[in-house]
Amino acid sequence: MTTSDASSAVPAADAAWPDDAIEVARIADAWGIKGWFKVHAHSTDPQAIFATRRWFLKPPETAIAGKGVPGLLKILSLREHGDGLVASAEGVSDRNAAEALRGARVFVSRTHFPKADPDEFYWVDLVGLSVVNRQGETLGDVIGLLDTGPHAVLRIQPPGLTAPVKPEQERLVPFVSAFVDDVSLAERRITVDWGLDF
Repeated sequence: MTTSDASSAVPAADAAWPDDAIEVARIADAWGIKGWFKVHAHSTDPQAIFATRRWFLKPPETAIAGKGVPGLLKILSLREHGDGLVASAEGVSDRNAAEALRGARVFVSRTHFPKADPDEFYWVDLVGLSVVNRQGETLGDVIGLLDTGPHAVLRIQPPGLTAPVKPEQERLVPFVSAFVDDVSLAERRITVDWGLDF
C-alpha cells in the first residue's frame, strides 16, 4: 500500500476527508452494464477495502480520465471476482457512470484497517521509520518496500541523501526475521542485523 497527500481532494458534502487516509486501490474500469466496476487493490490481502463501505476518491494523476470523480463513494456491494474485485456504489447505476470512475484512486481511513497480528505490519506503517543496526549505526529511513514474492524488502534512503534517491543509492534489506531484530512503531525504529557496507 502507498500513502498520498489527500489535501487536494474535494470530498462529498456529507463526508470529511479523513486525516489518516491511505490509498488502497484504484478503480480499473466498468464491469457489465448495471454500474458495477472493477477494482485493483494495492495489496494481495485487501482487508481494509472490505472493512468499510465509505471510499474516498481522488482522480488519477494524469487527469485524462476520472474527471468529475466524486470525493466519496458509498459502496453497496463488493466481492472478489477472478484475480480482482468488483463493486457497486450508490449513485452509479449504469455503465457510463462506472466508466467515469476509471482510474480513480481509492482511499480509506487507517482506522478501518484490521488489527495486524503481533509479528505482522502494514507497509504504510513501516514507511518513514528509521533503520539502525545492532551496532547503533543509522542505515537510513524506510522509503518503501519491494514485494519479491517470498518476502518483502525494505527500501532505505541513506542519511545525507535527499529524495528522490536513485535505485543504486538505496539500501535494500530483506524484511525477514533472519535480518530484522525488532520493529518498534512507538519508537519509529527498525533494528536490523545489517552492516553499513552491505
